[in-house]
Amino acid sequence: QVQLVESGGGLVQPGGSLRLSCAASGSIFRVNDMGWYRQAPGKQRELVARIYTSGSTVYADSVKGRFTISRDNANNTVYLQMGSLKPEDTAVYYCNAVIRGIASMTFRDYWGQGTQVTVSS
Repeated sequence: QVQLVESGGGLVQPGGSLRLSCAASGSIFRVNDMGWYRQAPGKQRELVARIYTSGSTVYADSVKGRFTISRDNANNTVYLQMGSLKPEDTAVYYCNAVIRGIASMTFRDYWGQGTQVTVSS
């Protein structure tokens, strides 16, 4: 089975930085696009950033210029470098990836368990 494991969440002061990591593991044939989403209480889950196999990226307007998504294809890992953090960035952050397993005929959508990011003084 395929699993996404996140790390790096925690408490940080406004203006600070934090890096989230998400590694896909299991019997993986190929990982296509990967991304980060977040959900704050009472709000819809929203796209934060997404990165494709080509390296192209998409960012939410609210994080442009502050967050950077990257990936390490050799390790099936995606990162989210978050800088200039604001209280409104507080949310549960979820890793997402489109993955084909070795025994699978199709790509499937996978989600991490979520990691809490709290920006507060």
